[in-house]
Amino acid sequence: MTDLDALRALIRQDSAARGQTISKLGYFCAPFRPEGGPFGDRVIKVYRGLPDPRALERLKVCHDDYADALVAAGVPLPQTVFHLLEMDGVTIPVIVQEALPTDSLMRPRMQTAPVEETLEMMQQAGTVIARFWHWAEGQQGRIGFHPSIRNFAIVDGQAVFFDTFPPLIHYSRDEMGRLLLAFSEKRIMRLVGPLMQRRVTAIQDEWYSPAETLVGLVGSACRLRPEHADAYLEWGRAFAAREMAPWAEEAVAGMSAPPKLPAIWTGMRKLMGLQGEPNV
Repeated sequence: MTDLDALRALIRQDSAARGQTISKLGYFCAPFRPEGGPFGDRVIKVYRGLPDPRALERLKVCHDDYADALVAAGVPLPQTVFHLLEMDGVTIPVIVQEALPTDSLMRPRMQTAPVEETLEMMQQAGTVIARFWHWAEGQQGRIGFHPSIRNFAIVDGQAVFFDTFPPLIHYSRDEMGRLLLAFSEKRIMRLVGPLMQRRVTAIQDEWYSPAETLVGLVGSACRLRPEHADAYLEWGRAFAAREMAPWAEEAVAGMSAPPKLPAIWTGMRKLMGLQGEPNV
């Protein structure tokens, strides 16, 4: 049971007192891990509030359903609890998640490990991707997955996924597009974003495509370690044929050369001054 009063007190502290900021990528928030206290073994993710209580209640339901769906799909997930926290007359979404060892984060490990070790990490992440999409084939409704390298850790040789926001379940494409703007931490995004709503909405499309999620994983690896791009492309094509047969043709076509980051993401990251760090 989460001590909500202690959580409120922690969130009210200034950034120096909160503890370690885990990621500065921060499209939706800047997650942090307290240095001690009741949440010393947790990562805290604080999101913007909305004036519509029904939208927030729906968000909580969708998040809880999404976390349950990931677990049902066999996706390893740290203990994750979503709260709607009343603070000074405003209701804000807060996720409290079991902290993973900092040295387990996949992105920095991919940057420095020998190529054989990086390929094993790709295999573990790919296995989670394939497992999710084979499970999702039998489900009703719209459900997605964002298994980028920065959203995985490698714990005891197994890929662990930790990104549950936004919850990619129950929302239509247009609704998710509006959600991407509503919860952006960057004010400039909320101001400028509506002027290019169609482009912002398109950001999500790869999250709902089995082939593109695998291609995205391989593309990230190629950009992190371009000297090993051929090895990652070869792995990706073989993995698609072996483990993701229903989507293999599309996936293999996307890995004939190192996949590039979609232009919409490149532009948004420059606009918001984001860093490419693990988004835990």
